[in-house]
Formats: sequence, structure tokens, C-alpha cells
Amino acid sequence: MIWTDRIRQVKICLVITAIVIAVVSLIISHILIRDLSMEENNKMATWAEALHTLNNASENTDLTLVLSVIKSNNTIPVVVLSSKGYICDYRNLKIDANNENDSIKVIKELADSYYRSGKFIKIDLDGTSDYQLVCYSESTMLKRLATYPYVQLGVVVIFVIIAIFALLSSKKAEQNKVWVGLSKETAHQLGTPISSMMAWTEILKESYPNDEMVSEMSKDVKRLEIIAERFSKIGSIPELRETSLEKVIEHVVDYMDSRTSSKVKITYRSMVNKIIVRINPALFEWVIENLCKNAVDAMEGRGSIDIMLFCEKTTAVIEVKDTGKGIKRSDIRNIFTPGYTTKKRGWGLGLSLAKRIIVDYHKGKIMVKESEIGKGTTFRIELEKAINTDNIELS
Repeated sequence: MIWTDRIRQVKICLVITAIVIAVVSLIISHILIRDLSMEENNKMATWAEALHTLNNASENTDLTLVLSVIKSNNTIPVVVLSSKGYICDYRNLKIDANNENDSIKVIKELADSYYRSGKFIKIDLDGTSDYQLVCYSESTMLKRLATYPYVQLGVVVIFVIIAIFALLSSKKAEQNKVWVGLSKETAHQLGTPISSMMAWTEILKESYPNDEMVSEMSKDVKRLEIIAERFSKIGSIPELRETSLEKVIEHVVDYMDSRTSSKVKITYRSMVNKIIVRINPALFEWVIENLCKNAVDAMEGRGSIDIMLFCEKTTAVIEVKDTGKGIKRSDIRNIFTPGYTTKKRGWGLGLSLAKRIIVDYHKGKIMVKESEIGKGTTFRIELEKAINTDNIELS
């Protein structure tokens, strides 16, 4: 099981846990709200009965208990209306007492909203056809309890997002340490044999000054020096300089063309005369080489690679198109992940290094523009053109 699969499983577990917590919280809160609502309805029924007793009490009626019940309501908003709609009494309403007309209007509007929601009790007055309406609403505590599960759900969602972000950050940091360390160690290990090979090629040049094979060996040794330099720069901030992008790509194409099978045709087209960008040539060449080598592998040593350079406003665009086997849609989102590979051999670091070089070092973009199984893949690189074109490096 690769690291990305474990991360995906942890994210799924966190999301499922959040959903379970939310559902359980909503169910429990619903039960509590239902029970409290029934209790408040019963309290208001008792309160309305006490008000009925008060309205119909005689001089000899003991009102101690009745008044106690009426005064005990300190939480439930209530408005008492006459049959003609006049306000007889109200309790637990936040009303601006400074403006009596506005206060009466607000109280009536509240009473109407309570009535429309079905929260009212009708009190018949004894001996007459008149009546009173006790209109009420949920208490502040009940309203707060109703909103609590949604607040809790929001907290859980924020916690899950933070946990996933921390997990991904930890994963990325660990991956960076692994392949930066691997790159540094590779550069270090290459140093000694390259120095030795340089010495031997110098000796061979003295012994066989006109031998073409010795000259080619010398070129390959210098190429190994460049590769070691590239690996040594991973993990540190590279030096960027204004460079002709055409020259860099031409250099890569010449190198790849001379060291690739004749069955692979590499073509390069530039739609503009000169594009200047701020890059590190050694690292940028590595990106193009990686894309070309992956294309050769995808074509199994037979096909064509088309590299095209053009501009879109202030952006330089490089597209590398091959006629290989293509990439599955489900694999496209993972191809830049360190360690991910569909090959039987390889570390799965090539495209992840390419993305780091383009995105982190050059502040550009690299993506799969399109891919079709059996027809090929097109990679797209975007870089900002340099504004200052002084001191241009053309080689």
C-alpha cells in the first residue's frame, strides 16, 4: 500500500466520522427539542388556565397559586389578545419602551406570527361569548438548543478540514525530505566517479587525440557533471537568469535526438522569434528531458515527439506532445505525486521533480493538457515572460 492510499483512507475515515457525529448530534438534539417543546406547551396550557381562573375569579377566590403560576413564566414569550385584537398583556418580549406606538405594532406583529405558527390557546370568558387568545413562542433556551447542532456541525467540519490540511502538509513535508535527501545523496555519490572519469578522459585524449569516441566520452562525462549539478540544486533556491527559451529547448532537442532511437522522431517548432524568461537553464532542461524520456517510454521506442513554443499575452507556453499509449483519466491527478509510477521500474520521482522545478522554483505551471488512450499525451508548461531583457543569456 503506497502512502497516497493511506492518506486517502485517513481522509475518508475523517469525513465518515464527521458525518456520524453530525447525524448523531442532530438526532439527539431533535429528541431534546421535541421533549422541551412539549414541556413548554404544557406549561403554557397551565399558564393559560391560570389566566382563565384569574379573569373569572370572585372576591373570595384564593389567587395565591394562580398568581404564582402566572409570575413563574420568565422565559416563554407570550402575548394575550382580546377577541377584537387588542393587547391585554404580554411577557418576556424585548420591546423598545420609548416609542409606545411602535411597541404596540411590534407586539401585534409578534402575536400574529405566533398565531400563524399555531402557537396559541383560546380562553373562553365565563358568562359571555367573549374570549382571549394566548399567543406564545419558543423560549430563548429552546431556540438556542435548536441552533446548537448546526454550530457543532460547523465546528466538526472546521476540525476535519484542519486535520486533513495538517495531514497533507505533514505528508508533503515528509516527501520533500525524502526526495531532497535522495537528490543530495545522488549528487554526492556521483561526484567521485565523475572526477575519476574526467581524469581518465584527459589521459585518453593525450593518448588518442584524434579519436572521435574519446570526444564523445568526454561529452557524456560533462553531461554527468550537469546531472550531478541538477541533483545538488534540489532543495536549495536556484539562481534564475534571463534566458532565451528557444536556445534552451534547442539544446535539449539536439541532445535527446542524438541519444534516442532513430525510430523516434523529435520535432521542435517555435511560433515566435525570441522569448526571454527568467529560468535556471540546467534545471529547466531537466524538465524537458524528463518529459521527452517519459514520452519515449510511453511510445515503447517508436513514434514522434512534437515540442511547440508559443506565447499567450505575457505567458510563454511549451507543449510536449507524444504519440504514446496515453494516460488513464483516473491516473492524471496522481502523476505528479512523488513515488507514483505506472512503470515496472523507476522511483516515480521524474514528474514530481519537474513540477517542483516549474512551480516552486520558476513560479510557473505544468499540467496534462490532454491525453487519450492509444493516441498520446500533451504536457503543457506555462512561464511568465521576463520584463527586463537586458543581459540576456543566449546559450
